[in-house]
Amino acid sequence: MNRICQILLRPSYASNLAMTAAKTTMPQVLASATPRWYSADTSAPPPAALDKATLDKLVRTNKVVVFMKGNPQAPRCGFSNAVVQIMRMHGVQYDAHDVLQNEALRQGIKDYTDWPTIPQVFIDGEFVGGCDILLQLHQSGDLIEELKKVGIVSELLKAEEAKDTAKK
Repeated sequence: MNRICQILLRPSYASNLAMTAAKTTMPQVLASATPRWYSADTSAPPPAALDKATLDKLVRTNKVVVFMKGNPQAPRCGFSNAVVQIMRMHGVQYDAHDVLQNEALRQGIKDYTDWPTIPQVFIDGEFVGGCDILLQLHQSGDLIEELKKVGIVSELLKAEEAKDTAKK
């Protein structure tokens, strides 16, 4: 990942963007900074149970599901961190599965999607891609549309609409 992406995806940048766009107060920003993810890893299936049906069930546990290295509070690779930052900027609630905790899950999800890398992002049970695809969707604005299709309104869109309303 290049240096510009790393700078743009830092939590401080996302917080500054949210504060500037919506002109919110610090307590409002702190209230929105609560974790917006749920880790289902404690109920992760044992290695022998990772068949296609089990993986189908995992990718459909929430509107957005991410298989990553580490967890959203402590990503263990830069690409997983970038996905977490994008989700945070959009204010998306999602399930996160730490593939480092379960080797069968790590290999199983790669086989399930026929995609060799982690992280992997699913929206409405459909495989979207990895960090590079999510970053492209974010930069083009298409991620907002994909989230809207499943009933999720992006915080970036809300901030932009608030900004437009304030101008009128």
